[in-house]
Amino acid sequence: MDKIRVGLFGLGTVGTGVVKVLDDHKERIIHKLGCEVEIVKILVNDVSKTRDVIIKKNWLTDKPDDLIDDESIDVIVEVMGGVENTKELLERAIKNKKHIVTANKDLMAVSGQELLRLAKENHTDILYDASIAGGIPIVRTLVDGLASDHIEKVMGIVNGTTNFIMTKMTDEGLPFDQVLKEAQDLGFAEADPTSDVEGLDAARKMTLLANLAFKMEVNLADVEVKGITAITQDDINFAKSLGYTIKLIGIASMHDHKAEVMVEPTLLPKDHPLANVKNEFNAVYVYGDAVGETMFYGPGAGSLPTATAVVSDLMEVIRNIRLGISGNTYVDPQFKRQIKTPDEKFSRHFIRLEVEDQAGAFQEITNIFTDNNVSFAKILQLPATEEEGRAEIVMITHKISKAQLMKSLEALEKIAVVDRIISHYRVDGEE
Repeated sequence: MDKIRVGLFGLGTVGTGVVKVLDDHKERIIHKLGCEVEIVKILVNDVSKTRDVIIKKNWLTDKPDDLIDDESIDVIVEVMGGVENTKELLERAIKNKKHIVTANKDLMAVSGQELLRLAKENHTDILYDASIAGGIPIVRTLVDGLASDHIEKVMGIVNGTTNFIMTKMTDEGLPFDQVLKEAQDLGFAEADPTSDVEGLDAARKMTLLANLAFKMEVNLADVEVKGITAITQDDINFAKSLGYTIKLIGIASMHDHKAEVMVEPTLLPKDHPLANVKNEFNAVYVYGDAVGETMFYGPGAGSLPTATAVVSDLMEVIRNIRLGISGNTYVDPQFKRQIKTPDEKFSRHFIRLEVEDQAGAFQEITNIFTDNNVSFAKILQLPATEEEGRAEIVMITHKISKAQLMKSLEALEKIAVVDRIISHYRVDGEE
C-alpha cells in the first residue's frame, strides 16, 4: 500500500494543526512509514469560511457521508468534538471498516469502551492518545511502555486552564475572577469555563487513565469531582505557611483490585515535582510496582502539541494496517469493576474552621475529632479579632478515611461554637 487516505472530521484549532503537521513533516512521515499519507476530505460546518491553513477547496464538505461512505478513505481523524452525534458518526465509520484516531476525551470517557469493542469486532483500530494531556504521550506509555508493570497510582495535573489559574493565584496573589479573565483573554479558558474550573474536563481524562492503568472499566460517574472556584488567597497562604502548594490534581489509585478516582484541589509538599508544574503545562506522575515513580511533563493543549499526538496515533494506525494487525489494540478489562467505598478511601486532609473565641470551644471541637478517631499532624490557631470575637483554626490530619472526614464535618456543622467550615482539601504526595 503506497498511500493511506485520510478523512478529517473538524478543521478548528486541532484540525488545522493536523493539516500543518502532515504537510510540514511529510517527508519524515514517508520515511518512517514507507508510504504517503494524504488528506482527501475534511468535514466542516461552513465550506465557504476563510481558513488560516493551505488546503484544497475540493477537500471541504459539510456532509459526513462524503467521508463515511467513501470506500477509498482508510482512516477517520476526529477532532471536531461533541458526544452523541459524533459517536453515531464514528460507529458508522467503524462499521464501514474505517480506522479511527480521535482527540475527543468527552466521547471516550462516556462511550470509549463501547467504541473500542465495536472497533475490535470490525477489525479496526481506534486510538486516542491526544485526548489526554495534549502533547504528553501518556496513553501510549501506559498501554505499551509500562504494560508489564503493576500500576498502583496515577496522579497529575491534566487541565492546563486550572493550572494556569492556580499558578497566577499562588505566585502573584491575584484573585480567582481576575486570573480567569486573563486566562480567557489569552485563549487558555473558554467563554464558558465551567468544564475546566469545576474539574469536569480533568475527571473525563482521569476516567480514561484509570481504565488504562488498572485494566478495569471505570466509569465517569465513579469519579469524585471538586473544582477550584471556592479557593481563596487565605487557603493558598495557609497552605504555603504549612509547606504546601495547592493544585487541581487528578488521582487514580488501586489496592486489592479496588479503585478510587477523584479530581480535587490538593495540597502537595512544595518540593513535590507536581507542585512545580507551572502555568498551562500538564504533568502526570505514575507509581509502578516495578518501575517506581516516573513523571511525564509537557504542554497539555494547543494546536500543534495536540496535533502532534493525533498524527502519532495516525502513524501507529498506519503501521498496523501495513503489518496486517489492525483491530488488536483493544484488550478486554482484566479486572471486574470494583470502586472503593468511603470507608476504604484514605488520605490526609487540610481543614479550616471559623470558630467562636470562647472558653471550651477548642475542647468541644477536639472531642468530635476524637470520637471519629481523627488525629492531627499540624494545627494552627489564629488569634481572634476584637471586633468579631472569632478565631480560625487550620488543621492537617493524619491519614483518615473519607467516611471519618465526612462524619467529622457533619458533626462540626451541628455545634454552636463552629460558625462555619471555611474549606477542606485533600493532602497528598508524601508517601
